[in-house]
Amino acid sequence: MNQGMHLAPVAANERIETMDVLRGFALLGILLMNIEGFVGPLMESLTGLNARFSGADRTMDAIIYVLVQGKFITLFSLLFGMGFAVMLERAQSRGGNGTALYARRLLALLAIGLVHVLLIWSGDILVSYALLGFVLLLFFRRTPVSRLPKWGIAFAALPLLLTWLWAVGVYMSQYDPQSAAEMQKGLAKQGQEIAAMIESQRQAYGSGTYAQAVAQRAADFGFMIFGLLFFGPMVLGMFLFGAWFVRSGAIRDPAAHLPLYRRLLAAGLVLGLPLMLWSTWSHPTMSFSEVTLGSAAAQTAAQIANVLMCFAYFSAIVLLMQRPGWRARLSWVAPAGRMALTNYLMQSVICTVVFYGYGLGYFERLPRAWQPLFVLAVFVLQVLLSRWWLSRYRYGPMEWLWRWLTYLERPTMRLATA
Repeated sequence: MNQGMHLAPVAANERIETMDVLRGFALLGILLMNIEGFVGPLMESLTGLNARFSGADRTMDAIIYVLVQGKFITLFSLLFGMGFAVMLERAQSRGGNGTALYARRLLALLAIGLVHVLLIWSGDILVSYALLGFVLLLFFRRTPVSRLPKWGIAFAALPLLLTWLWAVGVYMSQYDPQSAAEMQKGLAKQGQEIAAMIESQRQAYGSGTYAQAVAQRAADFGFMIFGLLFFGPMVLGMFLFGAWFVRSGAIRDPAAHLPLYRRLLAAGLVLGLPLMLWSTWSHPTMSFSEVTLGSAAAQTAAQIANVLMCFAYFSAIVLLMQRPGWRARLSWVAPAGRMALTNYLMQSVICTVVFYGYGLGYFERLPRAWQPLFVLAVFVLQVLLSRWWLSRYRYGPMEWLWRWLTYLERPTMRLATA
């Protein structure tokens, strides 16, 4: 048996509590972001402000778009990279390199993600994390700490470069009537295909059978894999930033890095938020049948804002955790963070059962203005269930399964004191 096989799941006293708190709040943000894609067609929720909304619904849609959309999936990605670095550090400290162990961990995550995306909800992120995790493992396991942020910036900037190359190509085609006509024809076709996909999702998820929903999820999955070429580099960049926070010691000893966290918080508020507001004002809804230099500028501003505001939220929680009073309050959500995988999947099960046609059938019936209250109720329930479960068991159900598949040994589930 090789040395890496002697590794065991992280013990409770080895956990970094701030990371659990961050995961807990990330779960809340993820559901705030995803709820629109549960209540209505998933694809329609990814185009910025929904043009069909008005009044209080549009106001709430704008608030969530500005403050939540794209920020918490970025935070989730950052935390994934941190978990990657923690696991490899533990492997190396015990004499192994952790490569085979982490590869099994990713394969297990890929299997769980495939079940999720095909049988439960097509908005899954786990498959993408598993696939990109292999890139992290193969090419960045030994990257010097000082280079991690540089690679993070490079990958995060790659989608922006692709956006501008596409926009400039469309703009330059205008100088050739034939090229312009072909380009507009292609964009119009793309817009029609997206509109057809939205309508197909509306029919399958709103009133279809479970079998029809599974077929639609399979079609959605193909689109998601294609989209990974565009949003994958941003996710990989956040993985690398997360690895830096662990390997540099910034997350284990925040008190020694307070100036860094204060600068990140200020950057998110002073630069990130105004960029997001300007992007929302200039191009509130993304059109798949129109690409202009203006839309490219708005998308660029939004993507930069997503990263800066993610770091601001992350830093705000880290700074508050340095204060005993706030630490006690924020730690209330840590159990949900310790069961992040279970709770993430539970959100999908709850929401599809409530909203999909093969469930209770409330698809497109919960007003946008009321969706955050539903999210808050689900999240509070998850925190309470997580606290109850972890008072009796060592791991959440899916965390236990994930560890079993990773370490190839069944972990002890029940606490000795339970």
